[in-house]
Amino acid sequence: MTIDQYLAGLSDDKRAALQRLRKTIKAAAPKAEECISYQLPAFRQNGMLVGFGATANHCAFYLMSATTVEAYKEELEGYDTSKGTIRFQADDPLPAALVRKLVKARIAENGG
Repeated sequence: MTIDQYLAGLSDDKRAALQRLRKTIKAAAPKAEECISYQLPAFRQNGMLVGFGATANHCAFYLMSATTVEAYKEELEGYDTSKGTIRFQADDPLPAALVRKLVKARIAENGG
C-alpha cells in the first residue's frame, strides 16, 4: 500500500485534512522518506520520524515520541494527546506552524 492508496480510502474531509498535514510534514522535513509503517502513512529520517492516520472518530498525528509530546505539552494544551499521538478532528486541523515545529523537534531528536 502507498500513502496515496491509504488516503484514497478515507472520507473527503479526513483525506483533505491529512493531505494538508502530509504537505506540511514534507515541507518541514524535505529529506524524509515517505513510507507505510504499521499500515499507516509515515516519514523516515534517521529512523521513524512521524506518521499520520484516521480512525472512525478522528485524525491523528503520530510523533512516535513521548518525549516530544511532553516537551510541547503547553502548546498542545486543548488537544487530545497520549504518549506519542495528537488526535484532532478533520474540520479542526493542527496549525501548520505547530506541525512544522514538532517535525523539526523530531528531526533533531533523531539526530538529523
